Amino acid sequence: MYDKASHNVLKVNGSDFQTCLTSNTTGLLTSGNDVITLAKPGKKWYICAVEDHSTEGMKLVINVSEAAAPTPLPPQKPGSSGASEISTFKSFGLMLAALAAFKMILA
Repeated sequence: MYDKASHNVLKVNGSDFQTCLTSNTTGLLTSGNDVITLAKPGKKWYICAVEDHSTEGMKLVINVSEAAAPTPLPPQKPGSSGASEISTFKSFGLMLAALAAFKMILA
């Protein structure tokens, strides 16, 4: 947000950004609460076109990156699937059966 009585936002190209040239006002924003959609990758240049504000540093360059590929899911940790739980349960059952058999042999 900015004070619309004192400032504005002008979309310019790279060379107009460097020189603070404000003659092309087709991209002039003046609401004080402007929304800029950054849909395409590349550099976007904006300056304040009021008096010498741009030459005094009221300017902004935005570098829009290409959309990143989705992050792959991490590999599944051992013991986090149902198959591992079943395998653990079977191992425990076999151990109990072996202990029961050993106890019957001793008795």
